[in-house]
Amino acid sequence: MRHRSGSPGSRLKRWALWLWASPNTLIGLGFGLLLVPFGARLRLVDGVIEIAALLHAPRRRWPFAAITFGHVIVGTHAQELQRLRAHERVHVRQSERWGPLFLPVYLLAGAWQWVRGRRAYWDNPFEVEARREVGG
Repeated sequence: MRHRSGSPGSRLKRWALWLWASPNTLIGLGFGLLLVPFGARLRLVDGVIEIAALLHAPRRRWPFAAITFGHVIVGTHAQELQRLRAHERVHVRQSERWGPLFLPVYLLAGAWQWVRGRRAYWDNPFEVEARREVGG
């Protein structure tokens, strides 16, 4: 039997995923809320909090265009959030899968790539999965 998206079973699963990823989400909210006094804008998009930091500094000063913490995506600008939404949503699903372990495992996976002489970010299996799922 198929559950409708609003069925009790699907709502319970959604809440369980939010709860499982909540330690990372809280980190993202804390980081994002620190940016609000500097003009950052928060927006809820399909169950994910997107924070457009509106950073006016040249891009080369920031190590990311967007970064995901649980159900929070912080981007340098609204345009970057839109451009990278599909990629960052893969990280949201990864965070739902790994829960509070996601950030440490992500960092360890990157460190392992670096120790092996590879690129810590580009060859990180979490990034490889995100690029593969969105086609680039």
